[in-house]
Order: sequence, then C-alpha cells, then structure tokens
Amino acid sequence: MEQKEQTMELSNYVSKLLRDNFGKGPEAVYVSMGYTFITLYIRNFITPTERVLMQQNNEEFLQEMRGAVISTLIPEIKAYIRLITGMDLQEFYYDWNLHNKSGMLVGISNDQTRCSFPLTEDYKGKNELHQELTQITADVQKAPEELFSYQLNPRTILAIRNGIFVRIEKELIRQGMQESLRIAKRKLEKRVLHNNIYFQRILQTKVMDIFVDWDFDLDKGVILFILSENIKSIR
Repeated sequence: MEQKEQTMELSNYVSKLLRDNFGKGPEAVYVSMGYTFITLYIRNFITPTERVLMQQNNEEFLQEMRGAVISTLIPEIKAYIRLITGMDLQEFYYDWNLHNKSGMLVGISNDQTRCSFPLTEDYKGKNELHQELTQITADVQKAPEELFSYQLNPRTILAIRNGIFVRIEKELIRQGMQESLRIAKRKLEKRVLHNNIYFQRILQTKVMDIFVDWDFDLDKGVILFILSENIKSIR
C-alpha cells in the first residue's frame, strides 16, 4: 500500500473511531509518517456537550474525560496502525487544544518496524528552535538531557525531549500521581509555549497549534508543532 493510501486509510479509521465513541467525529484527521514516527492531527473536533462544558469553564474535567476515553482506544489504534503500516508502536502520546478544537496522537515505533517514508532532520530554524525549547524547558523544570526534532512534512515538526523531570516530579510519579502531574504540566508548559513570541520568527511561518505530552516511565516528552505554511528544508 502506498503512503497516500495508508494515510487516507488511517485518517478514515480514526475519524470513524472518534465518531463512534464521542458521538461526533472531527472535520479532518491529517496523518504524517516518517521513519519511526507517526502523527495524527485532529481538526475541528468538539461535541455539543463538550462545547457546553467549555462555556462553563470545565476544561480540566473535559481533558480528564477525553483522556479516559482515548486511553481505552489506544490499543485498538495501535493495532490498526500496525495492520496498515507494519509499525509496532512502543510509545503513544496524545493531547488536546480544546479552544482550537484540535488534537494530536503521536506514536513511536522501534527501528525494526520503522516505515519506509523519509523525514527531514535538518530544517530551517532547527538550531534556534532547539535553543528556545531548551530554555523553555529549563525555565519550567530543567534543561533536557537530550533534544531531537524532525520535520515529517512541511507543516509538521516533532520535538522529543529526554531527561526532563526534576526530583519532585519523579517522587510524584512514584506515588502514583501521574494524572495530576500531567494536568499541571500541561497548563504550565502549554501556557509558556503558546505565549512564545519567537517560534514564528524562528520557523518563518505561523504556528497554528502546539501539543505536548509525556511518558513518565521513560522520563520523556514530545512537542508537536503544526505550521500554517511551508517551511524550507535544508537537504
């Protein structure tokens, strides 16, 4: 199956899965793949009930509710991705920007089940973006021990941070407070990321969406940037 066919199949599948489980599907699901990474960008996805909850400032409850539903769907999504692409996802991340009515799903496979589609490691603004992300991470917790980023297509940049949790966060994780920590970190990091005035200048295009999530067991986090226009790659 060609890449276009695979992305279309996965887009239709996830759209239907969300519609079946939430009662309303998204306007679109954009699938990007490269090497060991797959991202799904979900647009215009909010149900009438969720809209009411947003109007009543129940965003935290809505995040928890969506998280509970998606957690039950992850095994099915991973199994279907493996069926269509052959990628065996070892890691899976998700996040919602409720005010933008958007969301992301990110999967990472191992080298043995990587896809054949390329990605770009050297893109315009990469060094400056790494400097900014390192500073932001250091300000809210600590500088990452490792930072990688890749351009999966002209509108999608995925950044991966390893070794980012401080001792108090690790203690909360050991005490089973992962979800409380996730909610607090999302509020803090996304506020800083969304208020950043340098990303647009660095990437020379408007940043439409930014998503974050973490794997607490691996001491690892991902950031997904969705851009509005093409950015030039350095080949």
